[in-house]
Amino acid sequence: MRSFTVGEIWDIPIRINTSLLIFLPVLAWLIGSGGQIEVYAGWIAGLTGVGFDLTALRAGVTPWVIGVTAAVGLFVSVTIHELGHSWVALRYGLTIESITLWILGGMAALTSIPREWDREFWIAIAGPVTSLLVAAVCYVGLLVVPASLAVPRFLFGWLAITNVTLAVFNLLPAFPMDGGRILRALLARGRPYGTATRIAGRIGVIFAFLFAIVGVFTFQIILLLLAFFIYGAATTESRTVLLDELLEGITVGDIATRDVTAVPAGTTVEELGSRMLAERRTVYMVLGEGGSVVGVVTLDDLQAARKRDRGPGTVEAIVREVPRVGVDADAFDTLAVLNQSGSQSALVEEDGAVVGVLSQSDYSRALTFQRGFRSSLPG
Repeated sequence: MRSFTVGEIWDIPIRINTSLLIFLPVLAWLIGSGGQIEVYAGWIAGLTGVGFDLTALRAGVTPWVIGVTAAVGLFVSVTIHELGHSWVALRYGLTIESITLWILGGMAALTSIPREWDREFWIAIAGPVTSLLVAAVCYVGLLVVPASLAVPRFLFGWLAITNVTLAVFNLLPAFPMDGGRILRALLARGRPYGTATRIAGRIGVIFAFLFAIVGVFTFQIILLLLAFFIYGAATTESRTVLLDELLEGITVGDIATRDVTAVPAGTTVEELGSRMLAERRTVYMVLGEGGSVVGVVTLDDLQAARKRDRGPGTVEAIVREVPRVGVDADAFDTLAVLNQSGSQSALVEEDGAVVGVLSQSDYSRALTFQRGFRSSLPG
């Protein structure tokens, strides 16, 4: 689903996912139409010793005002929670790409996760601590507001309880939630970062299955969505860290294919197919006017063109512009750039001239070699 930027805080773009736009009205309806008002009113009265006139809370459109305000307040709280992470990350000199609010909460996207255990620990724990501070402020508001103002008192109490719940839930050691990152940070004190990530990831997968089981038996769709999210994020993070370890210290120039053949943009698709078959190559650079490299064409592009077009066609019609990277660029960082751009390959430049092509097959060969080399080391 798409996300829309709605503003900036500390130069950090705040984005709202379309899933949130769908979920907010549902949450407002759940709060305003069901028995939640009565349940929370009882809890709040237990905290303060002062009850509510339930008739006033249920009169007219009041339940819907409470529902909408509580739903918006929840995601304001989530935004503040993510800003807590971001504030500590900024103190460490890290860059935050964005904060995205979606159906399962929020996510502060850092350009890189620090591998120093203490930095990750403080960044991760800052979110729950911030939520507890918000809960404390709301609780003070609950005590200060006169009992005659039932709706504001209820909302302050609801937000106090919800923020405590948000903090406690995020502290569950289910990677990649805050508790999982805290666990990884503590594990990394005496273990390699990759090992700590794999352990935290496995625990996250266990929690994902538990959430899924509970979600199925209690018919809680949110728990099922959370289970899928935790499972996917935990396994993805483990793979990412493994890739980072295997590609550590390797540059683009170390793995790129340099002896790449070039074809003119006017070459027909059929001619290119014959060359690929004869030369056993799957990637070609494409030359435009003046002999400059304008992009690449692959076997996949050729096959897609043959399925779409009935005429002969030329390479110019299927050539893809791809990112350009320097030979000294970090191989892992470049892989992240390719994934973000949706490209499978990149042109490699040295001193302003194209010297080769970097493709997924180059990464596959490099990773296969690195795994084999490490497994052959003694101990």
